[in-house]
Amino acid sequence: MSDTILLSVDDGLARLTLNRPAALNAMNTEMGTRWRDLAARVSEDPAVGVVLIDAAGGAFCAGGDVVEMATSGATGTDVTRAAGVIHEGILRFTRGNKPVVAAVQGAVAGGGLGLMLTADHIVASDTARFVSRYAAIGLTPDLGVSTLLPRAVGERRALHLLLTDTTLDAATALDWGLVSEVVPAAEVATRAEQVARFWLANATAAFGHARRLVRAGADREFAANLADEAATIGGSFDTPQARGRIAAFAAGSSRRPARPDEGESR
Repeated sequence: MSDTILLSVDDGLARLTLNRPAALNAMNTEMGTRWRDLAARVSEDPAVGVVLIDAAGGAFCAGGDVVEMATSGATGTDVTRAAGVIHEGILRFTRGNKPVVAAVQGAVAGGGLGLMLTADHIVASDTARFVSRYAAIGLTPDLGVSTLLPRAVGERRALHLLLTDTTLDAATALDWGLVSEVVPAAEVATRAEQVARFWLANATAAFGHARRLVRAGADREFAANLADEAATIGGSFDTPQARGRIAAFAAGSSRRPARPDEGESR
């Protein structure tokens, strides 16, 4: 079994660790297959409520393994096929109803941006750096970057990153909306797990459906989104978890003292 990505599941939290640190966690063919297979596994596992993506070593992900591409005799058809395999995993995460948090350190380049942006909440180290590098080596975006990047930072800024060799520091990435928060390097892992455990300790299913609705909403007609929202909130209302929380909320509201002006007629 490949160890290019490690998987552990603990009390509802599935942790996927990119594990090619010597190659800056760049995706080769073996790792791409592992990514697809693990994405399917955790998406379908009822014991998993939340996914945390992190990485071994000093970088998060340098994108595709360009060295392997250059030395393996790969053709354009081979590269297309390999990208398609990774894309299957990306679709699993972006279309699913399980919240995803990413813990990001060091370099994030090329397709690594797409892998990172499958997450709903991104905790970045204050030493993290973000760069496209596609055009610099004559390639075009893959791994969802042409869609997920402009959704995160806007079309103009996405084009700036893709058409130049600009590297963003963590503070700028936060300002642009590329990441959710920036913390000292020593705190990234702890903070990402805190986010994951918060989701697990609360209405996990509701968080998951909220992220699914937002993700799906960008690709559908508004009427379809409204119909999905209506069906989803009705289904949520009938769950024991929601029933208990709603009852507790209602009980708390009924005990709140009325303001002096409440109930006055005008």
